[in-house]
Amino acid sequence: RGSSDAAGRAGLGGAVKHHRISLRVPAQPEYLALVRMVIAGTARIEPILDDERVDDLRVIVSEACTNAIEALRERGSDPSTAAITIECHLTDDAVELVVADEGGGFDPGGLDVLPEVTDPSRLRIERGLGIPLIRALSDESEITSGPEGTQVRVVLQATEPPAV
Repeated sequence: RGSSDAAGRAGLGGAVKHHRISLRVPAQPEYLALVRMVIAGTARIEPILDDERVDDLRVIVSEACTNAIEALRERGSDPSTAAITIECHLTDDAVELVVADEGGGFDPGGLDVLPEVTDPSRLRIERGLGIPLIRALSDESEITSGPEGTQVRVVLQATEPPAV
C-alpha cells in the first residue's frame, strides 16, 4: 500500500510531497530481501538520504525484521499466518521507519550490556547486537513492547548537502 500526498507545509518550491508505504509480509526470512529492496527504493523516491544512509536504513530494517521473525517463532506463532508490518514515511527532512510484530514483547531496558567494540571479547558475541546496531545507525529510535508485540520506530534525518 502506498500513498503520496501534499503536505500542509510550504517549502522552497511550494507544498512538500510526503510518501508513505506500508508492507505486511509473512514472518519468514525469505522476505527480508524484498523488504530491504522496497524500503531502500522508497527512501530514494525523494533522495534526502545519501547512499551510506540508505545502507544504514537497509541494515536497520533487516535487524528489526529479523528480531520480529525470531520473536514470533519463540512465541510459537503459526508460520503460515504470522506476519510483520513495516511502514516507511518520507518527509522533506527525514525518513521514518516502523517495524511491528505480535510476538509477545520483551523488556528493552533489560537487554544485556555488551562490551565496547574495541574489547576483544566482543568478537565472541554473535547474538544481541541488533538493537544496539539499530540505535547506533539511527538519529532517533524508540522501542515499545508489551504482551501484544513490539514496535521499533526509527528516524534518519536528511543528509546535509555538501558544502560548496
